[in-house]
Amino acid sequence: MSRIRVAVLAGGRSSEHAISLASASSVVAALDPARYEVRTIEIGRDGRWALPAGDSPGEPAATAAATLPVPADSAPATLGAVDVVLPILHGPFGEDGTVQGLCELAGVAYVGPGVLASAVCMDKDVFKTLMRGAGVPVARHAALRLGDSATNPFGYPVFVKPASMGSSVGISKVRAAAELDAAVALARRHDEKVIVEEFVPGMEVEVGVLGNLPDPIASLPGQVVAHHADWYDFSSKYDAGGSELVVPPPGLTDAQAERARELALTAFVASSCEGMARADFFVREPDGELVLNELNTIPGFTATSFYARLFAASGIPYAELLERLIGLGLERHERRKGLEY
Repeated sequence: MSRIRVAVLAGGRSSEHAISLASASSVVAALDPARYEVRTIEIGRDGRWALPAGDSPGEPAATAAATLPVPADSAPATLGAVDVVLPILHGPFGEDGTVQGLCELAGVAYVGPGVLASAVCMDKDVFKTLMRGAGVPVARHAALRLGDSATNPFGYPVFVKPASMGSSVGISKVRAAAELDAAVALARRHDEKVIVEEFVPGMEVEVGVLGNLPDPIASLPGQVVAHHADWYDFSSKYDAGGSELVVPPPGLTDAQAERARELALTAFVASSCEGMARADFFVREPDGELVLNELNTIPGFTATSFYARLFAASGIPYAELLERLIGLGLERHERRKGLEY
């Protein structure tokens, strides 16, 4: 059998560029070279694509990698020369439907949720509104758009967030009214729309979801324990020893664990996700209700990242997880070929 040609997209324009590179490096190392012919395409912080040697028009394979801006005629052509694209891109310009749309235009299979699901899950305001309609409990929030003053209808503490960012970038836990204006100004450095979200006390629990419609599966839940802060901020996520994942969560009952998995699947389907996502919950005190925080459609992807560890604890090791995801991307592409436009 010929090897499956995989293009791994890494880096990207967002502030999560370095995190993406680490994830992509781990993915490439885990893909079996006997089964996969892997090309890594690095997207710079300036949005330029560095293609593998020989992939840029007119260049022989022996020359150094070329760069090109996107969109450009050669970008879809490059993507079209592979069987499946694996976008390991976090945050805007990668996780928000933009790269997924490019893959759709190029007519190439890709891993993870599609354009709509990626865009919806990236925008916390739209996502929470959709989840309420689907009957999934989420924290109360207010959206501040261009021209809106900094207001907080929920009391303190409260979280202020850019509507469309990841990895806790631009997020503040605001403990008093005097801190609100600065927190909104910080969030607006990253997005024109800001959300003010009520504080939900309780432990944080994550559940991985894997699969295409109609039968995605949910992992065992895991508890996130932050060591460097009183909430799961950027430092807790990425600094050595900043956090740990405990599977199964010692403070979660069997009924709560099943509820978390059920809600993760409901949210996954309601937002039109396919392939993969990680659902992040709070177990609200004192009633123990599961409150969905977000669906992350391209979670961190090293072998020790929480998404991979949730499925490893559920009986699906890292290499097999990647194989399944690639297969799911190819399956969806074949399935959708039959649609008439």
